[in-house]
Amino acid sequence: MPGILGRKVGMTSVFGQDGQSVPVTVIEAGPCVVTQVKTKESDGYKSVQLSFGEKKEKNTPNAMVGHFKKAGTTPKRHVVEFRDFSDEFAGLLELGKEIKVGDIFAEGDFLDAVGTSKGKGFQGVVKRHNFQGVGGQTHGQHNRLRAPGSMGNASFASRVIKGKRLPGRMGGERVKNTNLKVVKILAEQNLILVSGSVPGAKNSTIILQK
Repeated sequence: MPGILGRKVGMTSVFGQDGQSVPVTVIEAGPCVVTQVKTKESDGYKSVQLSFGEKKEKNTPNAMVGHFKKAGTTPKRHVVEFRDFSDEFAGLLELGKEIKVGDIFAEGDFLDAVGTSKGKGFQGVVKRHNFQGVGGQTHGQHNRLRAPGSMGNASFASRVIKGKRLPGRMGGERVKNTNLKVVKILAEQNLILVSGSVPGAKNSTIILQK
């Protein structure tokens, strides 16, 4: 699946062809460098390793410094492997080749965005699982409006069933949002404008898959 690495910049809006304002997420996608090409003969499967974001050499392990030098590039902060690039991108799959957002995506395409969602900390069931609370204030429920209610267990099964929706830590998980539309590509600035929900906070790393 072809793709590219990027950084979530923030949100803005653009005017569509029908004159309507479209909210979009701005992502700085690439340029990424091909730092490894795996083949079925040598590794058992086909994949391409892309690297993104500059990193100081003194903060990079020696093994990775040599790995990046083999590709003829400086140390990078993020390294991601994409399996099974289609044949239409065969010309890009060379060690040390720089891949830009316009090489993978075009305006009107649909993509999947993978990132780490915002951490919300410890949250109750109303926020975490969209519970409605227990009853209303008019029925004698003065302090139970956001409570989870009964767990439904007594002598059977005498334990908490695995997967029970309860309060707990929310967010900070790997999330994949699918079928987001590419509204505009600013090739000179390496920016891609996407309509739809892109996971993660500002400046977080996003994987865009075609």
